[in-house]
Amino acid sequence: MIQTPYLLFLGDAPDQLAAKVAQGIKDWRPENAVGQFRMENCGATVGLHDMTLAEAKAAGAKTLVIGVANRGGVISPAWKEILIEALQMGFDIASGLHNLLRDENDLAAAAHMNGRSLFDVRIPSVAYPIANGKKRTGRRCLAVGTDCSVGKMYTGLAMDAEMNARGMKSTFRPTGQTGILITGGGVPLDAVIADFMAGAVEYLTPDNDADHWDHIEGQGSLFHVSYSGVTMALIHGGQPDALVLCHEPTRTHMRGLPDYQQPSLTELRDLSLQLARIANSACRVIGISVNTQHIAQDKFEAYLAEVEADMGLPAVDPFRQGAARLVDALAEI
Repeated sequence: MIQTPYLLFLGDAPDQLAAKVAQGIKDWRPENAVGQFRMENCGATVGLHDMTLAEAKAAGAKTLVIGVANRGGVISPAWKEILIEALQMGFDIASGLHNLLRDENDLAAAAHMNGRSLFDVRIPSVAYPIANGKKRTGRRCLAVGTDCSVGKMYTGLAMDAEMNARGMKSTFRPTGQTGILITGGGVPLDAVIADFMAGAVEYLTPDNDADHWDHIEGQGSLFHVSYSGVTMALIHGGQPDALVLCHEPTRTHMRGLPDYQQPSLTELRDLSLQLARIANSACRVIGISVNTQHIAQDKFEAYLAEVEADMGLPAVDPFRQGAARLVDALAEI
């Protein structure tokens, strides 16, 4: 088990989105985070106290969590000195990067020498089956996005929290590194061999009570040429009864792809439904989750009202407004 509390390592993250792992932990498990560690020229913060390794150790931190999700998931050489020092000071290290801690000989040697543990949460721990497409009992909701990093995980967590607060049957099902670090379990879907990805989602969302909802953490985007495959696995393996469309309206292009533009919400709705109904002919789109963090406080409600009028669906920002209206829409199907 990964020991808490954490020191969240932001490293030299170039922007706020790159620190989404740390942000997710801070937002959803604040009791597990004592502070943040930022290198010089770090372009992100999660609003915690900046701490040295010594200060964090004195505050009780047990694990240094790499809270950065960079393109390709690599351990920067610039991080190595800090990570090795952390191991020498008695920290364990946890990471969800594709570049595994255990594969770095100097980190593995330092961990062994100091009796510390390295946790790579992006390693599948189960021999997942190939998907069989059989209908399962219970109900499932999946967030799909116009792009990567638009709030799919946050939407699922917010809806799950709202349903649990109402006494409804609900479980958040993590499929990525941040969700796994928040909840302590799940499937690291983008590290599963392609033939078994949809089967892994079936495994993650088994038979359940008829009135129980699984909120499946969304990944990637059908329109993102780098990461569309993992989204397809979620749509077919998840067999969702409901979809929530997720969008960040201020971007000028797809994340990491300056030559590609985001699709419209109408395009996302139509393609997602077409593909989802292959596995579940009754699937419906029930609402829209919009990340309005870059829209001024006095303008975001007008923008959401415009989206709602255009799409004929409830449109909310779960961070600013909560997920109650999305749960209301879910309860109607």
